[in-house]
Amino acid sequence: MKFLLVALNAKYIHSNPALYSLRSYAVQKDAQAKAEVEIAEYTINQQLLDVMTDIYKRKPDAAAFSCYIWNWTMMKRLITQLHKVMPDLPIWLGGPEVSFHSEQILEELPFVTGIMVGEGEETFAQLLGFYRQQEPAERTNLQQIKGLVFRDAAFQSIVRTDERELTDISKLPFLYDNLDAFQNRIIYYESSRGCPFRCSYCLSSIDKKVRLRDLSLVKKELQTFLDAKVPQVKFIDRTFNCNRTHALEIWNYILKNDNGVTNFHFEIAADLLDEEQLDLLGKMRPGLVQLEIGVQSTNEETLRAVRRYSDTEKLGALMVRIQKPKNVHIHLDLIAGLPHEGLESFRKSFNDVYRMKPEQLQLGFLKVLKGSHMEEMAGEWGIVSMDEPPYEVLRTKWISFDDVILLKKVENMVELYYNSNQFSHVLPVLERQFESPFDLFVKMADFYEENGYFANSPSRAYRYQVLLDFAAETDPKREELYRELLVFDMYLRENLKSRPAFAKSLAKWHDEILDFYQTEAQRREMLPDYEGYDAKQLQRMTHLEVFNWPVTKEATALLDIFDRAQENAAQIQKQSERMQQTTESTAILFDYKVHSPLNADARIGHINLKRREESWHV
Repeated sequence: MKFLLVALNAKYIHSNPALYSLRSYAVQKDAQAKAEVEIAEYTINQQLLDVMTDIYKRKPDAAAFSCYIWNWTMMKRLITQLHKVMPDLPIWLGGPEVSFHSEQILEELPFVTGIMVGEGEETFAQLLGFYRQQEPAERTNLQQIKGLVFRDAAFQSIVRTDERELTDISKLPFLYDNLDAFQNRIIYYESSRGCPFRCSYCLSSIDKKVRLRDLSLVKKELQTFLDAKVPQVKFIDRTFNCNRTHALEIWNYILKNDNGVTNFHFEIAADLLDEEQLDLLGKMRPGLVQLEIGVQSTNEETLRAVRRYSDTEKLGALMVRIQKPKNVHIHLDLIAGLPHEGLESFRKSFNDVYRMKPEQLQLGFLKVLKGSHMEEMAGEWGIVSMDEPPYEVLRTKWISFDDVILLKKVENMVELYYNSNQFSHVLPVLERQFESPFDLFVKMADFYEENGYFANSPSRAYRYQVLLDFAAETDPKREELYRELLVFDMYLRENLKSRPAFAKSLAKWHDEILDFYQTEAQRREMLPDYEGYDAKQLQRMTHLEVFNWPVTKEATALLDIFDRAQENAAQIQKQSERMQQTTESTAILFDYKVHSPLNADARIGHINLKRREESWHV
């Protein structure tokens, strides 16, 4: 027999660890399952008919579908249409999206055989045994399998069996016995299940018992990833550092066994970090570790209401401490639409978190998940959300739909211009022209809407020109400075094939630039890794740009220099001549063989074209 496990992932680079865990556990219980259980992974971006066709060609005897908030809409369409062409196929569902209100789902979808509720490894292994029995009369009664909600044809009723006890995750097998199958995909890893916190918006709060995987197993399995030099391992532990000893052991292990390539992503509670953990994080290779921290809000009343207790002032101090060595990528999360948080309160939360300078600032929206405490409290808090996934908030007592629309546009601007890390030098200067960072992104959103860019999104390269147009309209007296900063930001990210239209000509520096590369081809003082390349090749593989202004300086200092240079007509002329003497002879060399592991910026070298005084910075 063949039991097909089906996933609809958000992207191709994702995988579904739940299905691999079900299969691995079933094989561990009975080797026969290796030939019986097959995994089929697709994405929500594929054509429905193509997915249906592939499942049909596999001819399964039974199938189970992994259901999440991001795939439930397409999953319902898929199983509905699949039933039309395979009416005798038993269809089972599992996952967080169907583990709550299961009876209601079976009423709505009468062709679904049943639902596996909660943790499914043992449940699936027993269900597989049920279908392995050839004759229906010989089959074990489904009512004897814990963790099921199913349609009992004999009694024409929906049956819920006893609740499945929580899994000892140290007894689960390692998922990745064949890493070749995960080439160019994110590796997900689980070293614990459960969460000690009770956040109202999260399903993890329902299971408060934290279970840790045996550290000897964890270290052995992490070594598999390290030996294979996989690019990234993403821990799916809900709060990785909820157990101090467990977290320290793992962080110490990856530090001591760092292969120089693999990156590890952890979701943590910053409040739990202590001196020993902070010292350890400070020793990590740049890029070895990414930390994701759910701030959600800095409104104390909001945090109390959602049962999340956090000290914003302490968090800010921790961010300064973590970021000081410039070696850890930080991802901070905010949730819009939480109780007691109106637009002005969210503005403050946004500004508080933005000023912590994370590499990524995720502006998300409250999702009223089935089974969560937030769902129970929705009426009292006036939370109105979408009936269909992703169940996002539409309005509350404190925030209107107009506010939600505005925040959606701000989210878009943050993604394009902040989280892309492509405008890291121009944004800090531009934001000083506004009362707060939040106000900057609101005005950017207004500019996008006025010019029709939400309907016709600019290409990645053209976004620089759009930002220049916005900056010139907002702060016209500094347009020259914004042009240079945008040129600098563009070349930091890539060796452009064509020069930006807004960049000044380098024609008057042609001879000096050519001389630099000819000298470099002979001496290899700045580019020792380019052995064997001549001057023309070096010039194509790197880039040398001349700036009138010290674009690498911190924003406040740079603005001070620029503004003092324009105090009055006489001073402008005098300062311009002085700046030409001190900065026009200084160029920046962009080396694209070396990139920052935190933001992907190219390594830069400061060069005086006449004196050839050089220094490197990453």
